[in-house]
Amino acid sequence: MNDKLSILVRVDLDCSQARVAAQGHVTARSIKALYVVLKRANALMEGLALEIDVTRARVEPAALQQLHACSQSHHLPAYIDPFQADCRLSILAPGDALTAAGMVGLAA
Repeated sequence: MNDKLSILVRVDLDCSQARVAAQGHVTARSIKALYVVLKRANALMEGLALEIDVTRARVEPAALQQLHACSQSHHLPAYIDPFQADCRLSILAPGDALTAAGMVGLAA
C-alpha cells in the first residue's frame, strides 16, 4: 500500500451527498489535508451529507479517532474551520466495510 495520501471527492448530481474517498496512509499529521478537503466539500451546499471513505486507506488509530470525534460533534477542528460550520459526517472505515460485506452474506 502506498504511503502517499490520495483524496477523491464525488458529489451526487442532486448535491445532497458527497463522498470523500482517501487512499494511502492517513496519519494524525496527514489528516489535516483530509480536513481541508472536507471543509471545501462542506462549503458546496448547506446541509450536504459528507461520507468519508477510508476503506482503502491505512488509517492510524489516532486519526480514525479524530474523524469519529468530528462525526459526533458535527464540526471540523477549529484550526481548520474557525467558524465551526455544521458538518454532517459519516465514516466508512476498513472494519465497517468488512462488517457490511459479512451482513450481506448473512442476508443472502
